[in-house]
Amino acid sequence: MRKRALIVGLGIAGMSAAVGLREAGWDPVDVERAPRRRTGGYFVNLMPEGVNAAADLGLDDLHTRDPERGTTWVLNRRGHRRPALSWLDLPGRPTAMVRGDVEAALWHTMAGRRQGEDGVEVRMATVPLEIVRDDSAVEVMLEDVSSGTRYRETFDLVIGADGLRSTVRRLAFGPHERFMTSWNAMICAFGPPEQAPSFGAQDSIVSARPGRAVWVFGLADRAPTALLTYCTKDIDARFTGDRTERLRAVFHDMGHPAVRHVLDALPQAPDHLFDSVHQVKRDRWSTGRVMVTGDAAWCLNLFSGMGTTAALRGGAELGRVLRERPDDLGAAPAAWEAGLRPFVATHRRMARLKHQWFVPTNRVLAEVRALAMHLAVNARRADTEARLLRAALRDEVGGTCHPQSGTRRHRGTAVPGS
Repeated sequence: MRKRALIVGLGIAGMSAAVGLREAGWDPVDVERAPRRRTGGYFVNLMPEGVNAAADLGLDDLHTRDPERGTTWVLNRRGHRRPALSWLDLPGRPTAMVRGDVEAALWHTMAGRRQGEDGVEVRMATVPLEIVRDDSAVEVMLEDVSSGTRYRETFDLVIGADGLRSTVRRLAFGPHERFMTSWNAMICAFGPPEQAPSFGAQDSIVSARPGRAVWVFGLADRAPTALLTYCTKDIDARFTGDRTERLRAVFHDMGHPAVRHVLDALPQAPDHLFDSVHQVKRDRWSTGRVMVTGDAAWCLNLFSGMGTTAALRGGAELGRVLRERPDDLGAAPAAWEAGLRPFVATHRRMARLKHQWFVPTNRVLAEVRALAMHLAVNARRADTEARLLRAALRDEVGGTCHPQSGTRRHRGTAVPGS
């Protein structure tokens, strides 16, 4: 008899876990609080570990959007622009896409697109209310929030993939305050309908001040996405009043037309993320037959740039461990966690450094960031010029001149001489 697992959450972590479980021969059931699946979304990047995990999960139709052309521009206080490094220039060769691209590929795979393969059962508008576990099974009380109907169901394994403020984590491990570490920062991510005036369709834009930053991520074959982020110690107050007006107040003195364009586009954005920034730290990600994954377990946060990669890797690793230990549910969660812990710990530490790349938290760090970016841009320009010079020299050495004809013979082709 096939084992059954309940997965709570239909985001990247939840769907990755569902695909991994099915590949291991399980029957997963995925429940989601929202009445319908989300589409679209904001900019995300996938690192090589995430690309490998996607391949392990069978996501062979993952749509990527690396800009084929375009420049990254940084705006200074006077509104002047100059070339800069983009997020995609960071080490590791990240791949650009939007969140909905990854979710669409996972959804397609969950639906059983392969011949003769059953799809994963999905229940929308459904939440867990109570979890009771013993050594042999987990009983969960579920509620259909659209009708208020409650019922109990038994599973071999329960997986919380329901985000930063996970219901499964609260029910199984305790209140959020035990595990959420605040970074005293806010983010707002969304997709403006069009690029800012006077910039190329695939250009990226960065406008950063101490404690505040506006990013526009240029993408191939779609409009860009935007990220507004700023530092604040009064997190609770950020969730009161009109969000657009609060953001206008934060960025009021950053008057470049590109920044105003982003702020003006926010009220018309059909889907946006507005939240405080946290990391989740837990000594263990499982207790008996209940476990958490993705942001519910580790939440590297948006500044890390590793959320999507870690979520995909979590699902792929879970499937691998359960295939290797099909009859040992006591050891499988611990083995899964042991394999992921070093990866998560490394990128949790790196997130602090990347935070300063996104938004420098004070004036000194802003100046250090600006200097580092200037040096990096100059180094890249010098490297490009050196490569072009080497290529020209190779062409020159490989050709022979014929003074009488005034042409240079190069690899058998006559071109005008200089």
